[in-house]
Amino acid sequence: MKEITAIIQPHTLSHVVEALHALPHFPGLTVFDNVHGQGRGRGAGGAFLLTEHNINFHKKVLLLIACDDALADAVVVAIAAHARTGNTGDGIIVVKDATRVIRIRTGETAGQAV
Repeated sequence: MKEITAIIQPHTLSHVVEALHALPHFPGLTVFDNVHGQGRGRGAGGAFLLTEHNINFHKKVLLLIACDDALADAVVVAIAAHARTGNTGDGIIVVKDATRVIRIRTGETAGQAV
C-alpha cells in the first residue's frame, strides 16, 4: 500500500480529479481545500521577509490518496501531468509506504480497505 500526498494549485484541482477518476480501480481521495504554505521561493516574487505582520503564504489544495502499490505510479503520473502549469508553485507529490490500512466500517485491511 502507498500513501500519496500532493500539494497543488487550486485551479488545477478539477483537472487532476477528472484524471484520477479515469484510472481503473481508483480508490478515491481526500481533499483539504484551503491549505497555505511556502515553497522554495518563500513567497511572492521569491523574496521572504518575516515580520510580525508580513508572512507570504500561497493558497494550495492538499490531496491524500491511499492505493495499492500497483496503482501508485499511475496516480502520480496523472497528478503530475494535470497539475503542471510550468510556473513556479505547481506543487509537490510525496509517496510513502502505508504499512497498515483499515476500513473502519467493515474492518477490512490492506487492499480490500481502499
